[in-house]
Amino acid sequence: MIQGTGSNVGKSSLVAGLARAYTRRGLRVLPFKPQNMSNNAAVTFDGGEIGRAQALQAFACRALPETDMNPVLLKPTAETGAQIILQGKIWRQMSARDYQHVKRDLLGPVMESYNRLAEKCDLILVEGAGAASEVNLRAHDIANMGFARAADLPVILAGDIDRGGVIANLVGTKIVMAPDDAAQICGFIVNKMRGDTSLFAAGMATISHHTGWDGLGIVPYFPDLRRLPAEDSLSLESISHRAGVADIIVLILPHIANFDDLDPLLDEPDLDIRLVRVDGSTQIAPHVPRSHLIILPGSKSVIQDLTTLKRAGWDEIIRRHVAAGGHVWGLCGGYQMLGRTICDPDHVESPVAEASGIGLLDVDTVIRREKSLIAVQGDILDGKGRKSGVFEGYEIHCGTTSPTGRHKKLIAAPASSASSAQTDDGRVFGTYVHGLFDTHVARQSLLARIGRAATQPDKSVVMDDILDRFADHLEAHLNLDDLLRRAR
Repeated sequence: MIQGTGSNVGKSSLVAGLARAYTRRGLRVLPFKPQNMSNNAAVTFDGGEIGRAQALQAFACRALPETDMNPVLLKPTAETGAQIILQGKIWRQMSARDYQHVKRDLLGPVMESYNRLAEKCDLILVEGAGAASEVNLRAHDIANMGFARAADLPVILAGDIDRGGVIANLVGTKIVMAPDDAAQICGFIVNKMRGDTSLFAAGMATISHHTGWDGLGIVPYFPDLRRLPAEDSLSLESISHRAGVADIIVLILPHIANFDDLDPLLDEPDLDIRLVRVDGSTQIAPHVPRSHLIILPGSKSVIQDLTTLKRAGWDEIIRRHVAAGGHVWGLCGGYQMLGRTICDPDHVESPVAEASGIGLLDVDTVIRREKSLIAVQGDILDGKGRKSGVFEGYEIHCGTTSPTGRHKKLIAAPASSASSAQTDDGRVFGTYVHGLFDTHVARQSLLARIGRAATQPDKSVVMDDILDRFADHLEAHLNLDDLLRRAR
């Protein structure tokens, strides 16, 4: 099990890299994360949803993602509340405080999922959550030491030297832990080292002296990891407004979900993409960059984020942008926002029962508790209904969106709810399909609408290359034979 001294220390990527390295050695490897918190989810082959990181790790193992790989997924819908996904399906909606009282009941299902995976592989690589030092959450823990102790797993603790303070982070973790928990840790890795690794030899010795843990290696910083799908929207760097015309503006709203839709666009070197965070606390900056395209991505709390968008004045900016000849594309929650109305009669996502949309598409949305989780393959249609590019993706959303028939469909996909709409000129469209930009041919078809071209290959090709090179990187800097001997 790989645990960390904090969030974003590289646990997910270490598991993915090790998964690819051991898979290439001929082992049947599978990933596991007992509890995850992310609004970036993936649809599994068995019809559920798991965190995006576990889907990436399954890809690294050359395995299909399945719900047992992440039995508990917390999807935040407010600052203190979340939708709880248990073994791929919606279980409950509750506050963070209430969750602390019920998580003791979830260790059973978590162990069931873990044991099912263990029966069909040689090696499971388990990822912890957050910080191993969060002893305030230790009671009934299922994410870190609570699970490691229940499954009797050796733990490797990862620290991030790029942040600074890695010696104190690792030593401090040992100090605050209960002795029985600390005894579960067999060694530590220092991750994201920039420069000469030999310069930290004394630091490794200091950590070992104070903790009694083995120093298992230093992993140098690997910059291409940022091109892999991320789980935390904090990884989306806000870009300040600049003069001139941008190719694309992406609005980053508080409850953004499935934002890895953007990765293939961000990977295109010739596209000028501005990521603009919208928090609604102030009116938008007076010099909004002009652009060819505005993208509204997915949201886990659509009405709340729509309210935020309106408070910041973006609804009027978007309408003026379209009136001036610009393009607007809405993905999942963004599709719902572009419509006429959004109703949430059962208060699945919001205490507000109904809200008016931006009104650029003649569609109405009703949010229900039932969730659509389906893989999608099909064709992109232009404004005249002609096929212009094939795609593979997935849908993951609550409720339904009903077009009036005035607009044409954007996609043709027989195995999908296929709710999509676009204006006759193709400048405004919305769809529930995630992954629409993943294939080169689909990305080329869509970018041609704004006079731009796709230059990068399919997303899967890019991920394969990065994972192979990162596995080589870990082989060069860690003793993977030693790590494997420590497994049990």
